[in-house]
Amino acid sequence: MDIDSQHCRFAERTRNFVGWFRALPGATFRSDLIAVQDLRAQEAGRGIVALANIEPDTVLFTIPRNAIICAATSQLRDKIPQVFDLDHDGATHPDHGDDDDGGGSSTEQSSWTLLILVMIYEYLQVDSSRWRPYLDVLPTAFDTPMFWSPNELAELQASALVAKVGKQEADRMIQDKIIPVIRAHEHVFFPLGSSSSSQILDDNQLLSLAHRIGSTIMAYAFDLESDDNGNKQPEQDEDDEWMEDREGKTMLGMVPMADILNADAEFNAHINHGEDALTATALRPIRAGEEILNYYGPLPSGELMRRYGYVTPKHNRYNVVELPWELVETELRQRAGGFVASADWEKARNLTQADDEFEESFVLERASDDPDSEGKLLTSAVFTGLPDELGEQFKAFLKAVKKVSNADLAVQALSDRDLRKGLYLEAVLGALQARERQYATSLEEDEQVGIRTGQLTRRQEMAVCVRRGEKEVLREAQSWIRRHMDETRNDLKRTQGNDGPGAKRQRV
Repeated sequence: MDIDSQHCRFAERTRNFVGWFRALPGATFRSDLIAVQDLRAQEAGRGIVALANIEPDTVLFTIPRNAIICAATSQLRDKIPQVFDLDHDGATHPDHGDDDDGGGSSTEQSSWTLLILVMIYEYLQVDSSRWRPYLDVLPTAFDTPMFWSPNELAELQASALVAKVGKQEADRMIQDKIIPVIRAHEHVFFPLGSSSSSQILDDNQLLSLAHRIGSTIMAYAFDLESDDNGNKQPEQDEDDEWMEDREGKTMLGMVPMADILNADAEFNAHINHGEDALTATALRPIRAGEEILNYYGPLPSGELMRRYGYVTPKHNRYNVVELPWELVETELRQRAGGFVASADWEKARNLTQADDEFEESFVLERASDDPDSEGKLLTSAVFTGLPDELGEQFKAFLKAVKKVSNADLAVQALSDRDLRKGLYLEAVLGALQARERQYATSLEEDEQVGIRTGQLTRRQEMAVCVRRGEKEVLREAQSWIRRHMDETRNDLKRTQGNDGPGAKRQRV
């Protein structure tokens, strides 16, 4: 299909969707104020743009709850009700065996996997699905890391994001919870004599389709039970990909028109959840030609890309980087290991790791105020300190060293606050520098790459943005530590000048 044909098809599907939406009983759409437009030139797919100046508190569109795709509105629930019984006694225990026909009972399902099943069912019904015009405007390709090649993932270098992609875990979830349900109910998903696809998909085809549907839900689904959810997503476990993000009983749904809104860290509209409908409302004056933007929350670039497949400059303020504890411990050992036997050091490590509060890594981030009531960011994000938990674990490790060896340095550091602070800052500074060396390129090299964006693919540009953002946080943390080390030395000089070098230091 040539470019002109693709453009015409894109525009036709947009018109069909808007016409279908406006015809829904209970739906409203201010076509005098807004329009769905083609924003692919901005790498934004479809979006909603103001046609005229819009006043604050204007309702832009209304979505009746019965138009949302979810377990409560799809015919699939009536056709295989045993799969949808989330109140079953074993619903939260996925290891329980099946008690029906072996086709993925409620003992295996969650609201997340049920929505995947619903979406696959509606997709396979083709023209028989009442949501066909809406399904036609959902994306069929994604730029989330789940779909990146090994070479593309390598562009993220040492980013912790690489470990969160979870492709293999997603495959297992689909093979364990999605495909068995479809195979046990093929007559439901592939009904004979209907307008659905006449060919029954094989397991590989279903796996590919489920990945696409899962990523669609990841990027577009709303938490329908939230009291105040302008965001699309409920809280998620950032350690895994989409197959683990929705475990539980929270009702999730695909909300036509609301998910056409793009989003940024600064925004001008909000989705309000009512008993019978969801409404999109302007938060502040919106000028003609301005895009209507929703808010997904204070997400760093890496998490924004992981969930939604894009990055924006305004989300850079929320960037984070993970500092592994093993780097801090390594730096501490270089400075204090000579006072402790190797066997005792290993005992102290095991003792520390056995604590329920032990953390393998720590998230470094800037302090940033929330957007105001109009969706605006009024202050800058600034790195203001290391995580308290890191300092507590450092002190706990010193206590473990003292317990197993009674080493002089550990004893002194625990009783001398200045000595412990200096040792802590030196060890963390060394760990930050070691963490930065784990990346294949420097911050300066990434900044030069950013200037040559026209030579990169979109995925490469996003990868550079993510890794550069993490290195910036590492640099800011190092600068913060150096300032505090200088302040500590100056305070010590003043103390010695006032009280003499033999003055007793503060004990903690």
